[in-house]
Parts: sequence; structure tokens; C-alpha cells
Amino acid sequence: MPLVRIDVNEGRAPDELRRLSRAIHDAILAEYGIPERDYFHILTEHPQGQILAQDAGLGFERSGGVVMIQIFTQGGRSQEAKQKLFAAVAGKLSEEGVAGEDVFIGYVENTAGDWSFGFGRAQYVTGELAVPKR
Repeated sequence: MPLVRIDVNEGRAPDELRRLSRAIHDAILAEYGIPERDYFHILTEHPQGQILAQDAGLGFERSGGVVMIQIFTQGGRSQEAKQKLFAAVAGKLSEEGVAGEDVFIGYVENTAGDWSFGFGRAQYVTGELAVPKR
């Protein structure tokens, strides 16, 4: 059950933002096998100049079309699974016209007890939700 934050520069149409979100969700569905309704995305547009994303010394330039993605999810997946997810996200976003150099992903892991889906309860801890299997 990932929580995904997607940050982009202003200027994309609402339908394009929806397609970017859907592309990322489809990649997560394909790679992690989560349920379709585990769809928790926050899309934020920023004025030009508020996203600073250089290349970390890798020798490429990003455009104003950069898509900054943070994926918050429970720990336990292998490095291989994460690498496959990163590639799947980049591939799906490529289908939406986002260049590979404009895809930035930060991956943050936590535990089942770190989630509340409503009502102030940690549903994985209370047993209201089954802890996803890896």
C-alpha cells in the first residue's frame, strides 16, 4: 500500500496529471501486485523555480518536465524488486511523454504500524487489514 507523492512544475493539464498518476499506479500494480484500490497519490504543482533537480553528477540535464516521485511503503522488498519498480515507473511515464532523465524517484520504507487509513487506528496493527505479504 504505497503512498505516492508526485511533484511537477506548473503547466500540465488536469488530464495529463491524472495520466501521470495512473501510469505510476499501473507500474506499482504490475510490479508489486497490490490491490487496485490501494491508490493513494498526492499530486502537487509548483511554480517554475521551486523544483530543483540536478543530475547528482551523472552528466545529463533535466527539463522543466521533471517528475519528482516519493514512494512511501512498507519495508521488506528486495533491491531487485525496487529496481524493477523504478524501471516500470520510468517505462510507463515514457509512454506519457516523460523523458527518462526527468524521472526522479525517492523510495522510503516503514513498518505496518506506521499506517492509519482512517478513524485514528493503525488497521494493520488492530487486524482490520491484513499485513500485505511480500
